[in-house]
Amino acid sequence: MDLRNKVVIITGAKGGLGTFVTNSFIEAGARVVGVSRSIAQADFPQENFSAMPTELSSGENARKLADDVTAQWGRIDGLVHLMGGFAGGKSVAETDDATLDRMLDLNLWSAFYMMRAVLPQMRAQGMGRIIAIGSKAAVEPSAVSGAYASSKAALVSLVRTVARENSDRRIAANVVLPGTMDTPTNRASDPAADFSKWVNPCQVSKLLVHLASDAAAQVSGAVIPVYGGEA
Repeated sequence: MDLRNKVVIITGAKGGLGTFVTNSFIEAGARVVGVSRSIAQADFPQENFSAMPTELSSGENARKLADDVTAQWGRIDGLVHLMGGFAGGKSVAETDDATLDRMLDLNLWSAFYMMRAVLPQMRAQGMGRIIAIGSKAAVEPSAVSGAYASSKAALVSLVRTVARENSDRRIAANVVLPGTMDTPTNRASDPAADFSKWVNPCQVSKLLVHLASDAAAQVSGAVIPVYGGEA
C-alpha cells in the first residue's frame, strides 16, 4: 500500500477518525492535503502534509480547493471524504427543518461539492480514487435518527453513481459504513457503553489506505460495512 507520489485530499482531517486516517496516509507516503475549518500545518508536522483550512459549505469553495491543489501539485489522485456529523433524538414527525438542513449539509452536500470539484482533474489524468465515510445507519436505520440516516443513505447512492459514471476513466469510488467509532468524543457521550464492541479507527484508516492504493484499483461501487462487535 505504497502511496508515494500520490496527492490525496482528506476532508475532516482533524479530530476523531480524521487524525487516524491522516496519519495513516502520511505514513503510506502520500502527499496529504488536510482540509477542515481550523486545520493548521502544526497539526501534522510531517514534510508530506499540507494544511488547507476551508469551509466546504459551497460548491465554489470546493472548486477553489481542487483548483489550488491541482495548481500546486499538478494532480489529484485521491479524495477521502470524512466530513460529516450526527444529530438525533427526535422522530421524523418531530424533526425540524434546521436539523434536516444541517444533516444534508454535513453528510451529503459537502460530499457532492467535493466529488464534483475533483472529478474533472481525475478524468483528465485518467485515474483517481474517491472514498467516503458513511454509516451503518445508511443501510440499517434506527428510530429517532431519520435525518442522519437519510443523509447517509443518499451519500451511498451518490458514491455508487460516481463509480458508474467514471469507470471509463479508471476512477474508483467506494463508501465505507462503520458502526460506532471508538473515539474520545463518542466515549464521552456514552461512558457506560461496551467500548470493546465499537470500531477501532485504525481498522478503518488502514482500509481507506488500501482502497486508495493501486492494489484496489478494481474495487469500485462497493459499500463496505465495518461494524466491529456490533455486527
